[in-house]
Amino acid sequence: MGAHLLVFVGVAGLVIVIPGPDTAVVTKNVLIHGRRTALGTSLGVGAGLSVWTVAAAVGVASLVRASAVAFTVLKLVGALYLIWLGVQSWRAARHAGSDAQASGLRDEIGTFGGFRQGLMSDLANPKIGVFFTSLLPQFVSPGHSVLLPFLLLGAVFVLMTLLWLAVYCLIAARAAETLQRPRVRAAMDRVTGVVLIAIGLRVAAEHR
Repeated sequence: MGAHLLVFVGVAGLVIVIPGPDTAVVTKNVLIHGRRTALGTSLGVGAGLSVWTVAAAVGVASLVRASAVAFTVLKLVGALYLIWLGVQSWRAARHAGSDAQASGLRDEIGTFGGFRQGLMSDLANPKIGVFFTSLLPQFVSPGHSVLLPFLLLGAVFVLMTLLWLAVYCLIAARAAETLQRPRVRAAMDRVTGVVLIAIGLRVAAEHR
């Protein structure tokens, strides 16, 4: 397991730093709602990954992988959720010139709202379940129980993800503090909205 764990950490690190739906949602919340909400989003992502880890360990994720209907339903739910978040970013951009309206859109969700968005983004992404059930078995010795190794590897993946997203949040929040002018914030909100909608459409069009 020691050698397998080192290889797994290397593979997981590469996967984690590649931008995807989680990074897009965290970025959106950094720009619109601030660092605290974005950190809550990161914790939500970690909670979602933990659920998928347990699901992979007990075989539930394999059922999602094997069922075309379950996979498609989860995929479409996740895609619609990302598109909805993208539309919210566009709404914030549209009202950026009005301090009262912008403040209402930017401050309404709080830390728990960020956590909920991160959790929903992960749980409604069947690609994570497929990824876990495809990757984790590669690092478990044949003929052994997979429950504890899956939980261990999943926990490592979750911790690495949380560490990366926390660092990313702090860097992105610092950068956002220098871009407070309404027009700049509006442009950033629009770009983030486009990215979220594009990722949502890509998720909806993807096959297993």
